[in-house]
Amino acid sequence: MHSLSFADYMACIDRDDWRGVGELMLVSARKLGLAGASFLICPDNTIHQALDYVVTRSPLPWLHIAEVVAAEAKARGFRRVALTGTRWLVDGDVYPPKLAARGIECVRPTREERAEVSRIIMDELVRSVFKPEATAYLQRLIARMKQEERCDAVILGCTELPLVMDDQRSPLPTLDSTRLLARAALKRSIDP
Repeated sequence: MHSLSFADYMACIDRDDWRGVGELMLVSARKLGLAGASFLICPDNTIHQALDYVVTRSPLPWLHIAEVVAAEAKARGFRRVALTGTRWLVDGDVYPPKLAARGIECVRPTREERAEVSRIIMDELVRSVFKPEATAYLQRLIARMKQEERCDAVILGCTELPLVMDDQRSPLPTLDSTRLLARAALKRSIDP
């Protein structure tokens, strides 16, 4: 396990420097390779936007969080999934191509909804602030995605979202990306 400062990553993300994010990921990849790791994971969904810059230069293979989530969505028979996460993730192409490759449609919230979910994540959840209003907002958003957009599941595409949203609180079945990636990593490490 290795990570550089979250602030270092955010400095790159805030200036839309995904190559810079990739360079930070490669620092960790090299250190973990020297430490004896056999493969790599990144539980941060947003940072996966830089993975295309990384994989060809990485000393080790990576498990892609969206591929893991797409495989689970397919296995559970989902056909149209809502994507929640930071605005950088939801605006980007981390999930849509991985889901489409498995015949699953990715549905994004409106721009206003994306902004509010991102605000909840960055201003509250990453700072360990858990407001009932945030949970209620997410529930309304997911219920709208179910009713109006006909989604049959929701991707919790942020490490912090499962702190306030899960299958018991969500109007749709959840795909907890962090938990699914952890399970895939465990499976790969036991049965390479």
